Amino acid sequence: MVRKHLITRLRNLTRPASHLHSHCPNFLQTRRHFSDAPPPPASALPPPPPASNVHSKSSLNQTELNKFASIADTWWDAEGPFKPLHVMNPTRLAFIRSTLCRHFRKDPHCTRPFEGLKFVDVGCGGGILSEPLARMGATVTGIDAVEKNIKIAHLHAELDPITSSIDYCCTTAEKLVEEQRKFDAVIALEVIEHVAEPAEFCKSLSALTDSGGAILISTINRSMRAYATAIIMAEYVLHWLPKGTHEWSSFLTPEELVLILQRSSVSVQEMAGFVYNPLTGRWSLSDDIGVNFIAYGTKNNE
Repeated sequence: MVRKHLITRLRNLTRPASHLHSHCPNFLQTRRHFSDAPPPPASALPPPPPASNVHSKSSLNQTELNKFASIADTWWDAEGPFKPLHVMNPTRLAFIRSTLCRHFRKDPHCTRPFEGLKFVDVGCGGGILSEPLARMGATVTGIDAVEKNIKIAHLHAELDPITSSIDYCCTTAEKLVEEQRKFDAVIALEVIEHVAEPAEFCKSLSALTDSGGAILISTINRSMRAYATAIIMAEYVLHWLPKGTHEWSSFLTPEELVLILQRSSVSVQEMAGFVYNPLTGRWSLSDDIGVNFIAYGTKNNE
């Protein structure tokens, strides 16, 4: 469970927006590097990318889409490029189950606590999150901009009568907004660091959420520790992920994510970190949001 002092700290961050501005100037327009210490200069290691990115009107980033299209066939290979997500999935689901059962006043000990609720899994990939959500009773829509991901998700979901009901679509959050779709909960895990416009992306997530509904976003902190672990160790040393999977300049700090969501009519209620134990090979929830973290927010009443 998330500790109370972390929740208090988070709520304090959401109040003085002007204070956040002073520490994060213009981050919605350009990425910034930490000012306290630049990445270590080592020719054998990949330097963090330039702080600025070229933005498009859509939140889609075609380069990122191409990366995931190239490894789409491996989504359900538990020892393949998506192994870190498979290992992390039980911990992600524990946070989702806990927060959403409280939010919707459901029994967390029930086998299918999300019965009668509509969820959308944005950037669903091959469906490794959508499927357990469906097994917990939710009516799930899974969307991804990579057509190969959706095909893989469809094929795998058909193996189980329960998951075969998942509505997979090759589309974007922006297009669902145009269709005036609404959901009880909008979930986007490990996605926002791969989009071109995080602020616009969050506006779309908010627009898809029913008034009083819930939003969950997980991502990687733009910290030096995240650069060392999520990029150098995971991609270049341990080879858990293909090289180039992440760009350090595309990560968001927790403070930035809180402010972006605040501007999108979403109030962050809880935040937790994911911490990996190399001895057990498992992830656990923690107060430590220095690297991987997840935020749960509520859509403000309109």
